[in-house]
Formats: sequence, structure tokens, C-alpha cells
Amino acid sequence: MFDHIECFYRPSTLREALVLLHKTGKRGAIVAGATDIVTRADRTPRFFIDVTHLGLDYVRKKGRGCTIGAATTMMGLEKSPIINRLAGGILAKAAATCGSIQNRNMATVGGNLANASPAADTAPVLLALDAQLVAVNSRRKRRIPLDEFYTGPHRTVLNGELIEEILIPPLPGGRSGWSFQKLGRTETDISLVNAAAGLQADSRGRIKWVHIALGAVGPMPLRAREAENLLQGNALSEDSITRAGGAVMNQVSPISDGRASAEYRREMSRILVQRALRECAVQAGFPIMN
Repeated sequence: MFDHIECFYRPSTLREALVLLHKTGKRGAIVAGATDIVTRADRTPRFFIDVTHLGLDYVRKKGRGCTIGAATTMMGLEKSPIINRLAGGILAKAAATCGSIQNRNMATVGGNLANASPAADTAPVLLALDAQLVAVNSRRKRRIPLDEFYTGPHRTVLNGELIEEILIPPLPGGRSGWSFQKLGRTETDISLVNAAAGLQADSRGRIKWVHIALGAVGPMPLRAREAENLLQGNALSEDSITRAGGAVMNQVSPISDGRASAEYRREMSRILVQRALRECAVQAGFPIMN
């Protein structure tokens, strides 16, 4: 499987890792849990740079938001008290669906994002949370909004950089609700469709803001902007939920493959978003109008 790899590096500092990344160029690849690399047929990399010894495995509270080290495992997110208290525990719930226990003990959040799979389970949640990535190389450090990070299936804007951490901005106070929905063939299988939603209501029950994101229904994870705009400023009703679901179906562009047809994925994107919005309404504590 890895007979083409010429050298495996295990740096102990971020600076050392960045020097190695610069030195190896396009032939170097960042690895942590390596759960995505073993499933891909790409033989371009000749050098692996292991980032699990750089001190990037952490979750830190920052006001009403938090910072997450890129080498934090899915199990680390799932078990973190900070992540379980953040936005109704939506990120912990998504992490808990990322494969088997063995996989979650190895797979990292940075790797899940950098792999840029359209079906990544943490991506829609972090999109809904308006997350940013901190990317570094030997010359600079920059923040990248997650909704500007992906350029296509397994392609990102990273250019000789590695992800250092993920920033989740402070969440507004008030009555809010969050939901993560996943459809897979089995409990631990890759998503056929996944969706994340969050919203906040004012004292009259009208939506102050709403964020909706989906995965596995296009070339990259996406924000459902049209559906968000339809809901913004209105009461959440069965009619508005229906219209939001229709807007989602119009925006997504799923493919047919051996796991599901494009038509099925499009229909399920509508259903999962509607389920998510209803769950958000319950958490926010206001009824859905008929």
C-alpha cells in the first residue's frame, strides 16, 4: 500500500514540520490518523510528515466560541465537555458518526477537512458554525473561512500549508437551536447525505438568523443560502419549512453512484433539512406554526 513512500518523518515542533513541508513540496503529504490516506489511490506523495507530535490535539474555550487543534481526534471531539456544550453539542454528534470507534480514535478533524471529501461529516457542522481554519507554512499564517476553503472534490485552497487549528467564533446568545442529520447505509458508513442547521428566534418567534449546510450532495460541502434567505425574518412554519426544503433541492447537485442515485440524494436533502429545522425549533423553544 505504501511501497512508494521514501521516508516517514515525525517532527516534534510545528516549525520543523513546516520546514519539512517546504522541503518536500508537492511530494510531501501531511498525515495524522491516516484514515483517509489508506483509502485513496493517489501515489503522488513520496514523503509522509506526521503531525501527531506537534501539540495540536486540544480544545480550548474562547468566550462563547472555541479553538480546536487540527490533530484533535473525532473521539476527542465526541468526549470533549467544551464541544458537548457548544451549540447543543452538534459537533460532538457529528464526530460520533465518523466511522467505527477504532476509526474515531485515529481520524482527526484537520484531516477530515483537508481531505475535502464532499461527504465529510464535520464539514457541514463547521460551515453552519461559520468556522475558520488557520493555515500555516514556512512563510505565513492565514485565516480561511471554511466556506472559501473547498475548490472541488478532494481539492482545497491550501498551497504548501497545513491546518494548525479550527476557530469557531462566539455564538449569539438567546433562544437558539441546532441539529445534525445524517443518512448512511449503516450506523458507521459514509454519508449518503448529511445536513446541519442552526437558528435563533427573537421574542416574537421570528428567525433572527439561520444557517443551513449540507454534504454529499455536490462537489463540495455547501451552505444553503437560498433556503436561509427564505427563512430569515419569518416565523418558522410548516409552509416556510416546505419552501426551504424546495430551495435546498434546487441548489444541490448530487451524483449517482453505487451507494445512491442523484434523485434519492436530492429528495433526502430536502427531508433532512426539514427534520433539522424542526429539531432546531424544538430546541429554541417555540412552536412551528401551521
